[in-house]
Amino acid sequence: MPRSIGRITAAELGVVINMADPYSVEVGEYYVRRRHIPPAQVLRLVLPRQAKLSAAELEGLRKRIDEHFDDHVQALALAWVQPYAVECQSITGALAFGLDTALCHHTCGRATLSRYYDSASTRPWSDHGLRPSMLLAARNVAQARALIDRGVAADFSLGLRGALPVQAYFLATHDAARSVRERIFPPPGKLTKMPLDVHVERNDAFRDHRDLVLVQTGLARLPYLDTLHWVPGALADHLTSFGGLLDQTQGQSTALAWIESGVTASYGTVSEPCNHLEKFPHPQKLLLHYLQGSSALEAYWKSVAWPQQGVFVGEPLAAPFARPSAWSP
Repeated sequence: MPRSIGRITAAELGVVINMADPYSVEVGEYYVRRRHIPPAQVLRLVLPRQAKLSAAELEGLRKRIDEHFDDHVQALALAWVQPYAVECQSITGALAFGLDTALCHHTCGRATLSRYYDSASTRPWSDHGLRPSMLLAARNVAQARALIDRGVAADFSLGLRGALPVQAYFLATHDAARSVRERIFPPPGKLTKMPLDVHVERNDAFRDHRDLVLVQTGLARLPYLDTLHWVPGALADHLTSFGGLLDQTQGQSTALAWIESGVTASYGTVSEPCNHLEKFPHPQKLLLHYLQGSSALEAYWKSVAWPQQGVFVGEPLAAPFARPSAWSP
């Protein structure tokens, strides 16, 4: 496990706002204020308000981003719900790596290993030539503002000496195909140097738990989310095929169901990935990068080996296990 020193902060984050989308404008400007993003690090442009961009629209967006942000900006917050995809890939994956047309012909195939996977780097643009991004996405503006507030409140709040432990749950279910991560779950128990309890269970009906900081499970639909209580900065995701189709209202639950329940960041795929472990967050890497003080964006991106089909959703700078630095708004 690489040792990360430091993290991405507001000083290195760019924000992209779609001026054609009222949600994007309100949420993006609120985020800029709450996180004190420098004016030069905000890009305001016009994008189609639709679920998927074309290859040409992607290249136009990438060109605007490259022209606007200098090499100081290491990562991006995208202030919208749609677009969340570019053809078969997520918009977060396509912005970082470009469009892989071969993958779109066979979405269950292998993807290219992310240069940022399990990296110690806190400067992905400088070190790896990519800017990881995360959507500031929620079901509505009120939920998005609450998401942002949770992210801000999370900073430096956990891992303190003498604090009551928070809880991480790794769940296998009756759905064997969606529970393939079980074999890479961390060992259960109390951490000796961190107030955190790790639980590994077989449980379809996960409910009525408190002080949750991390949950990973394998189900198509997520019952009982309204019974769960999350700490600010909590992460959660479920391994299923279409958790990244953020406009989906029927069928599989999406990452926005986690956000609505009070989670601060999540992940889901936008096209059929099959259940390759590499296309979903690795339980141990996600947990250990977060415990080192990485932001939600960094911990999630460093836990996915093949992230091209997966969209990262949440408040990117949330860092509950970080320690304060000289300037960390």
